Amino acid sequence: MTVTERINSGARRLPTWPVYLLCLLPVPWWVWQAQIGGLGREPIEALEHLLGETALQLLIAGLCVTPLRRYLGINLIRFRRALGLLAFTYVCLHLLVWVVLDLSLLWQQMWVDILKRPYITIGMAGFLCLVPLAATSNAASVRRLGAAGWQKLHRLTYPAILLGAIHYVMLAKGFQIEPLAYLVAILGLLALRIPGSRRKRAV
Repeated sequence: MTVTERINSGARRLPTWPVYLLCLLPVPWWVWQAQIGGLGREPIEALEHLLGETALQLLIAGLCVTPLRRYLGINLIRFRRALGLLAFTYVCLHLLVWVVLDLSLLWQQMWVDILKRPYITIGMAGFLCLVPLAATSNAASVRRLGAAGWQKLHRLTYPAILLGAIHYVMLAKGFQIEPLAYLVAILGLLALRIPGSRRKRAV
């Protein structure tokens, strides 16, 4: 049995619930650290950053599923829904910390920030792209929309993750390598989905 076959065999036997559990474990720890001063002098900002960056990492992980199967034969497709829902959860927590802890539920100020600060506008647009994806990440929606319609809707993943990466780059203070590295990685993964690149790979 090859390494790829062993990975696929192990993935088929592994249930999805440990993925949810392991990916959500850091949240209570970060909240506790924020309360006791373990996240530095700006705990709310640090908590927002951790939640937003983890959301982006999970979106990237979901984006890797198709290239891994197409080019390496590693089939992790059964975990893609979990990764997507976890990413949406982290985005919601990121947004919740901003609205509740950072803005103290000042809704008027929230709308002012969304309209006047481009990086927040872009981040909110990415969040809105994810909402219909999370709402339809179930078997009933696949049956209702049909496989083709469901797949077409879920292409919103691409602008959502790209907007998230741009939001991160714009949010960074000064020139920072990490946000740009995320953006480059995402652009590369999206490029693998261009039909021309598939044909070139096949040749």
